[in-house]
Amino acid sequence: MKVAVVGATGMVGEVMLKVLAERSFPISELLLVASERSVGKKLVFKGREYTVIGLAEAVAKKPDIAIFSAGGDTSLEWAPKFAAAGTTVVDNSSAWRMDATKKLIVPEINAHTLTKEDKIIANPNCSTIQLVMVLAPLHKKYGMKRVIVSTYQSVSGTGVKAVKQLENEMAGVEGEMAYPYPINRNALPHCDVFLDNGYTKEEMKLAREPQKILDDRTFSVSATAVRIPTAGGHSESVNVEFEKDFELGEVRKLLNETPGVTVQDNPDNNTYPMPIYAHDKDDVFVGRIRRDESQRNTLNMWIVSDNLRKGAATNAVQIAEYLIAEKLV
Repeated sequence: MKVAVVGATGMVGEVMLKVLAERSFPISELLLVASERSVGKKLVFKGREYTVIGLAEAVAKKPDIAIFSAGGDTSLEWAPKFAAAGTTVVDNSSAWRMDATKKLIVPEINAHTLTKEDKIIANPNCSTIQLVMVLAPLHKKYGMKRVIVSTYQSVSGTGVKAVKQLENEMAGVEGEMAYPYPINRNALPHCDVFLDNGYTKEEMKLAREPQKILDDRTFSVSATAVRIPTAGGHSESVNVEFEKDFELGEVRKLLNETPGVTVQDNPDNNTYPMPIYAHDKDDVFVGRIRRDESQRNTLNMWIVSDNLRKGAATNAVQIAEYLIAEKLV
C-alpha cells in the first residue's frame, strides 16, 4: 500500500507513525505530509529517514490510503482532492463526522458498513470512541434510553500547546497559554468552543456521534466535558438508563467478552481504570460498574482510554486495516 500520513509532524501524527510501525501495517511507499511550514523537515519511520512533503505533491502521488490528522479546515479543503485522485481518506478531524454522506466508523462496531465507494471516512471524536466501545454491546442487549456522561479530559486532547502550558505551570515557568485559565491544580468545564445552546462543541459531539455510529436515534446523550491537568488519557463517568433490567455479573461478562474492552473492576483491591495505566495502550478500560440505586434499570460506569491511541491514531489505522483486509482499496 502507498500510504500518506497527513499531519505527520503533529501530536496525533507522531502516534500514528508509532502505531503503523507497531502493527506492521503493509506499506510499500510512505508519504509524510504536512503544511507548507513543515515541508522539508526530516522524520524517521522504522529506522529510515523521510522528508516531509506538501499536500499538492502528495495528491499528485495518488496514495492508496491517506490518514488525515491535520485539522478540520485542511480536511475540508484537501480530503476531496485526494478522493478525486482515487485515494481513500480516513479523517481524524470533526470536518466530516456529521455529514450525512460520510460514514463515522469504530471498526469493532460498524466497519461492516464500509464499501469501495466510501472515499472519505470519518474517525469519531476521541471521547466518543471510548464511550461507544463500552455502550455498543450493552445497548444491543438491554436497549439504552438515556446516557449522562461527564468527561475528565487530558490536556493532550487540546494539543502540544496545552501540554506545554501544563508543564510550564508545574515548573513555575510563565509561557504561552492554550486555555483562558491555568490548568495545573484546576479543572476547566470548557472543552472546545461554546455554542448558542450553552453546550460546547465537544459536548455536542458526544451527544450526536454515538447515535450515528450505532445507527439509532432512539436513545439520547447529555454530556458535560471537563479538562483536567493530566498529560494523557481521557476518563468518563457514565450513567446509562436501559429499557431492560440487567444483572451486574452479566454486564461484566458481556464487557469482558467485547474485543477492545478490558474490565478493571475490583474495589476490594483498588482495581479500577486510570489514565496512568491506559497510557500507550489500545484497549478501552471500564470499571466502577454498579447499579444506580436512585433509578430503575440504570447503570454507573467509569471508562478510561488513551485519547491519542484508540481515541485517534489506532482507530484510524484499524479502519485502514479493515479496508485492506476486505479489499476495499
